[in-house]
Amino acid sequence: MMEMFHTLAFCCLSCCHLVGVFADSDAVKSVSVTEGDSVTLESGLTEIQKEDIIMWRFGRADTLIALIDKEDEIFSTSHGDVVGFRDRLKLDHQTGSLTIMNTRTTHSGLYQITIKASRETTHRFRVTVYAHLPVPFIYSDCSSSSSSSSSSQQNCSLVCSVVNVGHVNLTWYKGNSLLSSISVSDLSISLSLPLEVEYQDKNSYSCVINNPISNQTTHLDITQLCSNQT
Repeated sequence: MMEMFHTLAFCCLSCCHLVGVFADSDAVKSVSVTEGDSVTLESGLTEIQKEDIIMWRFGRADTLIALIDKEDEIFSTSHGDVVGFRDRLKLDHQTGSLTIMNTRTTHSGLYQITIKASRETTHRFRVTVYAHLPVPFIYSDCSSSSSSSSSSQQNCSLVCSVVNVGHVNLTWYKGNSLLSSISVSDLSISLSLPLEVEYQDKNSYSCVINNPISNQTTHLDITQLCSNQT
């Protein structure tokens, strides 16, 4: 009886493992890259077999962009020319993996590989191409500066600004401490974040723009920007 229980337990564990494998094959793998760099989408194969047919598709319309028919010796990326991939696609003739070269933000989206052999297999990739980040620009906003009549302390109003950005965070730091932050998901013409400090402040301030794969930092020089307000 105990032996039968162990056998059933082993079968259950094996079945659960197989379900996990099939579930993983249906998952969408996220891939990030900086504009201008290359990214390779792996087929999952070690070697293409003679009878294999591999199709790479892109976008919501599932547009065919690359095709491999090993038996007929077809390795074509010309299908991608009409959707902005001209001279940017490269197929690995051994594995069927697809490399996108000199990426553009327009290449962001869903990619799908279908492998037709003894059985059909599909893998999907969500590619995000991030634009190069500009260096944040810090300037003093004299029109917003304020002074207190009850004290000799004067504040300096500053603005950190970037233009033509998307999917980024813009953040003010005092040393390593976060002071304020603003985010934008879609393309924005201009993104600005104000900060008010005392002109005699000796702390270290910086403005940072970042996305999931890169960042740019500008350090604040209070003496230079606020000197004309002392």
